[in-house]
Amino acid sequence: MQEEFLKQQNELRDRIEPVDKFEIKDVKCVAGVDLAYWKYNDAEYAVCCVVIINADTHKVVEKKHCSGKIEVPYMPGFLAFRELPLILKTVALLETSPDIFVFDGNGYLHPRHMGIATHASFYLNKPTFGVAKSYFRVDKQTDYIEPENEAGSFTDIVIDGEVYGRTLRTHKDVRPVFVSVGNYISLDTACALAMKLTDRESHVPVPTRLADLETHIERENEQRRMADIR
Repeated sequence: MQEEFLKQQNELRDRIEPVDKFEIKDVKCVAGVDLAYWKYNDAEYAVCCVVIINADTHKVVEKKHCSGKIEVPYMPGFLAFRELPLILKTVALLETSPDIFVFDGNGYLHPRHMGIATHASFYLNKPTFGVAKSYFRVDKQTDYIEPENEAGSFTDIVIDGEVYGRTLRTHKDVRPVFVSVGNYISLDTACALAMKLTDRESHVPVPTRLADLETHIERENEQRRMADIR
């Protein structure tokens, strides 16, 4: 299984286009994507939530969720193969077509540049990027450099001379987030959107923050439903 996954990642990696395929002024609706997991009767389940907001007003346009059993075991570096089936099922429920997807996770910041934000882009056919709350050490050695304590300050995450992502401080006096491109977007634009989509309520973009909140609600609903069926 892992060898096949590795082959797929290497094939897709050659198709990554970390350049803007759109004008930022044309971005009207942004979808945030997140998942939450739980175990039941020795099986693993997850719920995926997608929340679409208006890029300018930050008002919720639509939200959908879908839950199911996770069939792929956890393997470091291959998270997308666990999450993508449920993500695509949830996206298929949407009535609104977002201009861009932002993931609570990584994209190019991955050993083979194939984090979930990148992998999903080939199936969503939309620009994507990832904003992670915690730092993922690609080579287990390279750490990030803390940006200055000012909103919008950043430092690049450079590994073997290549920029994998960016450490971004969205507000003063908050911990930074870690931005990486998914596909069809540049790192500069991904960071600009991350800043535009973040409000005073949190240090992470509104779409993924709301998606995260929804996953906790829907996970509890699903757990109660399973308990009632039993």
